[in-house]
Amino acid sequence: MLHVNEVLVVEGKYDRIRLSSVTDALIFTTDGFRIFKDKDRLNLLRRLTKDRGVVILTDSDGAGAVIRNYLIGVLPGVDIRQAYIPPVAGKEKRKSAPSKEGLLGVEGMDTATLEAALRRAGVGCDTPRPTAAWLTPSRLYEDGLSGRPDSAVRRKRLLQLLELPVTLSTARLREVLSTLTEDEYIQLISEV
Repeated sequence: MLHVNEVLVVEGKYDRIRLSSVTDALIFTTDGFRIFKDKDRLNLLRRLTKDRGVVILTDSDGAGAVIRNYLIGVLPGVDIRQAYIPPVAGKEKRKSAPSKEGLLGVEGMDTATLEAALRRAGVGCDTPRPTAAWLTPSRLYEDGLSGRPDSAVRRKRLLQLLELPVTLSTARLREVLSTLTEDEYIQLISEV
């Protein structure tokens, strides 16, 4: 079981139930889009994360991206770490039909995938937040991941290699890439 000091934010109660077997973190649910209108819930989240920081782990679909981006905007000054699950086609066992985009959510992921997502985010009391001074916006441009005519295609290929949502923004991609060593990054770019 992974020890996590930060507050772990997920979308719903089934995500919380699934993750409670993976980590000892304080798990906070947004109840989907309800967090947008529930000011009391949002204020509670701000209080909980002020000193502890937060790890955001939403589904890899469009709704998960909207919730993730909203949370980033409403938690200024909070140490935010991003954990991503890969986009995997399928449906959760408890549901009669797949989601709108046909992807498994956090609740449908296996333990190894969830642990890997949290480790990539650099969670835990003994894990320092990764820093990668070598990974600048100009480096992404030089490597063809931003600002070039084919950058979107190259980013999509890279995201697929990393098993991340292909809708991930360049800024979020840079956060993920900062968890790699420069040699690992160079290897990945050569595969793109």
